[in-house]
Amino acid sequence: MTAVDRGKQDRVLDWGGFPGRWEITRSTADTDGELLEMRFEIETVPEEGPFVHTHPHAEERYEVVSGVLEVYVDGDWIEVTAGEQHTVPPGTAHTFRNATPVEIVNVHEPALQHEAFFRRFHQLVTERGVSLPPEGFNDILLLAMLTTEHEEDIYAVSPPHWVFKTLTVLGRVLGYRVPD
Repeated sequence: MTAVDRGKQDRVLDWGGFPGRWEITRSTADTDGELLEMRFEIETVPEEGPFVHTHPHAEERYEVVSGVLEVYVDGDWIEVTAGEQHTVPPGTAHTFRNATPVEIVNVHEPALQHEAFFRRFHQLVTERGVSLPPEGFNDILLLAMLTTEHEEDIYAVSPPHWVFKTLTVLGRVLGYRVPD
């Protein structure tokens, strides 16, 4: 494998089933921390999507390449179709879902530690067997711990952040650790 192939492979986060295959198209290093850009191919997202959250200090943008993405923002589901984009301002509660295959470009601006969060999240799924959506206590505990460690990047709204903080304390007491 050449250095170029290895570099490209390091940019691909293949999650298996859900949430599909992600490619980091512009990394934090590429943009001097200005943004993180990833391209997703997702078959389907569970009905309620990932937990409702905010990005306290960054906006998130969804640009739909193909298919239809539904973005939940402050209590309403908004359909974003191919060729459209939707920007979620910092501190705005949101999540997403799709009923059919969708390809999107996802941008977090500024990048902050989002790339580290996604890489660590990917390790939990691929190396520790965490299921998505989380199916058991171990999965929930590890995802809560990771999210709490990145609360400047991602902050839980539903379930509430205090639940994630409580689970993090419990996880530490029980000896759980998330990837570095």
